Amino acid sequence: MEKLPKIGLPIIVGLIILIIVIAKSAVTIGSGQAGVLYKTFGGGVVTDKPPLGEGFHIVAPWNKVYVYEVRRQEIFEKMKVLSSNGLDIQLDASAWYKPKYDELGKLHQEIGENYLNRILLPTIRSAARSVVGRYTPEQLYSSKRDAIQAEIFEETKKIVSDQYIILDEILVRDVTLPSTIKEAIERKLKQEQEALEYEFRLVSAQKEAERQRIEAQGKADANKILSASLNDKILQDKGIEATTKLAESQNSKVIVIGSGDSGLPIILGNQ
Repeated sequence: MEKLPKIGLPIIVGLIILIIVIAKSAVTIGSGQAGVLYKTFGGGVVTDKPPLGEGFHIVAPWNKVYVYEVRRQEIFEKMKVLSSNGLDIQLDASAWYKPKYDELGKLHQEIGENYLNRILLPTIRSAARSVVGRYTPEQLYSSKRDAIQAEIFEETKKIVSDQYIILDEILVRDVTLPSTIKEAIERKLKQEQEALEYEFRLVSAQKEAERQRIEAQGKADANKILSASLNDKILQDKGIEATTKLAESQNSKVIVIGSGDSGLPIILGNQ
């Protein structure tokens, strides 16, 4: 009985050590994450194998696992840039990005966990300054925003694709100009719009006048043709036809047989 405490103590110590070792060796990778294994006595960062996927893993207690987010992430950035004529422009943009999964070990080895601030953000800022510097404030304010967004994306992507980063999109959310420049541009745009409206009304009036002229010319031509076709014989026949219809009418009337200036009967009557 006296030997039990002496035997039990090493067992308890061994269990404690085992629990500590297991706790140090157990690694859980969450959803949307991946782990980069660092072997202290085995060559450092593992780059020739895929990263550790989601779930529970056992690693040697002297090794270490660096966990990375591998889902798409978004970063917002406000930048001060210069236009082509040297004016200060504030650009609000966001970027969708994620690390390359299969090359996560190389990303960790060559750049590190802070790859966002070391690579991605400086590249976006540099591309934004380069692109915005090609445009005037008027172009930035109005028609060129989509082109600027596409150019910033292409220039940034060209650089970060070699840095084990996937860039999905860059969105230019807002372009803020100095208030005086913005007001001047708005006045200019308003004047251009008014000029376009005036030109449209002028063209519409010209088209309406042309339509009326053509219509009047058509009526004049029709009357001319009709007048040329009405000779005395046709008029006399029409008069006889009208007289016949009046004679057949049930209304009371007096018909005086005679001849007027046109050789037709003179008709008198009341109803």
